[in-house]
Amino acid sequence: MTSNPPHILIVDDHREIRDALARYLEKNGMRATSAANAVAMDAALKVGQFDLIVLDVMMPGEDGLSVCRRLRAAGNMPILMLTALGDETDRIVGLEIGADDYLPKPFNPRELLARIKAILRRSDRVEVNGGTLAGHRLAFDRWVLDPDRRTLTATDGTEVALTTAEFRLLTAFLERPRFVLSREQLLGLTSGRAAQV
Repeated sequence: MTSNPPHILIVDDHREIRDALARYLEKNGMRATSAANAVAMDAALKVGQFDLIVLDVMMPGEDGLSVCRRLRAAGNMPILMLTALGDETDRIVGLEIGADDYLPKPFNPRELLARIKAILRRSDRVEVNGGTLAGHRLAFDRWVLDPDRRTLTATDGTEVALTTAEFRLLTAFLERPRFVLSREQLLGLTSGRAAQV
């Protein structure tokens, strides 16, 4: 694992499952945050950066399939679905609506961990100066750059206005961590011209 471990959001209405999974993931070098339902998940997503969501299908209120569909429409956050429904049709539906993987309950926590690691390897998770590229947002240090909204936000909620040139330059650096860019490459990347990197 890196010095900035993956942050996993566990969404399950059973407290015992949430707590056990959080402890297991933390014991294995990850960070974990728990949410009891879709409302709590939405609140957590507003204030935190996550690399993957472990999502239970059967929850009161908005069910996991609906949540998965909504999350997928909003971006590319990796999603691993958990369900007591072991039916093949349910698994297929979950995968068709956008889940990256599907694990029936009961499951071995070691298998869950292995599946999380596999999803993260396949996802767009890229280190960015101690932060991660999760979905469309670029996180680094105590800042988040949202390319879709063109905003730079501090963890305390402070937004910094960026000129177009500043935005393009920051994006160029964040999308290419630990990579030296020449003046010509930076000019190409920030002017909108194609640049060979």
